Amino acid sequence: MTKILYAAAFFSALTLPALAAPDYAVIHMEAEVNRSADVTWSRIGDYCAIKDWLGTTCAIASGSGDVGTLRKINGTIDEIMIAKTRYSYGYTQPASPILYHGNLAVEPIDATHSKIVYTLFYDQAPLATPEAQAANRKQRTDRFTAGVMKMKAMAEAP
Repeated sequence: MTKILYAAAFFSALTLPALAAPDYAVIHMEAEVNRSADVTWSRIGDYCAIKDWLGTTCAIASGSGDVGTLRKINGTIDEIMIAKTRYSYGYTQPASPILYHGNLAVEPIDATHSKIVYTLFYDQAPLATPEAQAANRKQRTDRFTAGVMKMKAMAEAP
C-alpha cells in the first residue's frame, strides 16, 4: 500500500504545473539633498508622506507608525512596514503577485547634506514577456524617480 501511495504522489507531482522561477528586479534611485539628514527625514519620512511625493492617497489602517503598521494606498493597496531605523523604513505589499518590497532611506553626507535612497525590489517573472517587464520597469523607474525628486524639493524647501 505504501508503494502505491508513493507512486501516486510521484505521478501527481509530474502532472502539476511548474511554478515559474523568480526573476528579481531591483530599481535603485538616489538624490543628494542640501539639508541635513534630520531635516530631510522630518519632511519626507512619515509613513504616509507618500501622498505628498507620489500623488496618492494614504491612510494608516492599523499600527502606530512602527514595524507592523499597515498603510492603505489609494484605498486599495495594502503596504506593511517591515523594517524601520532612525532615517529609513521598508515595506511590502503582502497581496502583490510580484513579491513587491520598497525601502526609503536618508543617509547623512555631512552636517548640512544628505542623500535620499529609494530601492524597489520585485519579482518580474509574472510579467508575461521581456517587453512587458521592460515597460513595467520603465513605468516604476519614471514614477519613483519623480517621487524622489519631489522628496528632494520638499526637503530643500525654505
